[in-house]
Amino acid sequence: MQRVKQVAAHITGSSQTKGLPALEQKHDDDVVITMAIRSPLCKAWKGGLKDATTDELFLEMFKARSRPFDVRPLVQDICVGTVLTPSSMYPARTAALAAGFPESTAVQTINRFCSSGLMAVTDIGNKIRAGQIEIGLAVGIDSMSQNPDDGSPPQSGLVSCNQAAKDCTEKMGWTSENVAVDFGITRDEQDAFAARSFQRAERAQAAGYFKKEIVPFTVYQKDRVTGEKKLVTVTEDDGIRKGTTKEGLAKIRAAFPQWGNSTTTGGNASQLTDGAAAVLLMTRRKARELGLTILAKYITTAVTGLAPRIMGIGPTYAIPIALKQAGITVEDVDIFEINEAFASMAVYSQRTLSIPAEKLNPNGGARQIATGLNELHRSQGKVLVTSMCIGTGMGAAAVFVRD
Repeated sequence: MQRVKQVAAHITGSSQTKGLPALEQKHDDDVVITMAIRSPLCKAWKGGLKDATTDELFLEMFKARSRPFDVRPLVQDICVGTVLTPSSMYPARTAALAAGFPESTAVQTINRFCSSGLMAVTDIGNKIRAGQIEIGLAVGIDSMSQNPDDGSPPQSGLVSCNQAAKDCTEKMGWTSENVAVDFGITRDEQDAFAARSFQRAERAQAAGYFKKEIVPFTVYQKDRVTGEKKLVTVTEDDGIRKGTTKEGLAKIRAAFPQWGNSTTTGGNASQLTDGAAAVLLMTRRKARELGLTILAKYITTAVTGLAPRIMGIGPTYAIPIALKQAGITVEDVDIFEINEAFASMAVYSQRTLSIPAEKLNPNGGARQIATGLNELHRSQGKVLVTSMCIGTGMGAAAVFVRD
């Protein structure tokens, strides 16, 4: 019971201090982040990582490590969030060993669809907070090129007779159209949001904002003519559509004319992507002992469910819970990184939560923790909230405070 009280106190501060000032207090056993990095995010089947095998992506992500010295011998546990990778424990464990982590470093994989990377961070953070480990690495990784999603497995009639259960297996495009119809979100609103996202990402890339968070990946690529494999180094995102305008997006045909009002298109929905990210977490005490720069304090994660047919609005359910757990409000948050699976859900989330446009995905389509913390430091903001919808009808959100 005493340990539970201590954990609660370190999330929300003492009873005398509330809100953001409580979160800014520093304690030796705070869970802190000393590294938040990612790979270039590349278009599936067409981009720079299309020929990289899943274990190669694991290897490159594991090889990227904190400075000013190699912390691999000190990492006690690795948690990998991955959705598509078949038999994921094999590439996770073998790549960790090949990357130089000692045999004593434990590895596990976790899958909660689009929140899997955040769940890895949450798992490691909770283990540190509970005193089970001092240092852990959280990773998120998937290759759509190598492991395309084949959809849900067949359902027993004993399950599918329940409408909500049946809805869990429907296509994501169907859920996007449901959101647009149910909440009156127009094609024009979705195209405007998507155009702004591309424009912000193009501006951020041109300004070099992503350079601090991206780790170059050296992987195999096949020659288009000969099929011969050669090693190449991929250094930047290749899915940002330069010169995108709302008028241009308006010309793209509907992706799902069979559903709803047919407002979802290939221009206002997210691309299929290959990529990875990693976050190194430890106690503040350990970070100070090792002389590592602390980027942020991990505060809390909230996960909740909702109707599967409108799964895209999960952030509107999860974010208020996370803010309440942290003892802060929307006004206290400097940056929201909310996934843009479909513009319909992003528009709804912004509208429902009253998030100012300048605070939502300021560098374009959300890349979550690595991009959010990088931008928080660049802009000298204080609080980051990351959030995403989750297939089958869930939402997740987490709160971080810049140190």
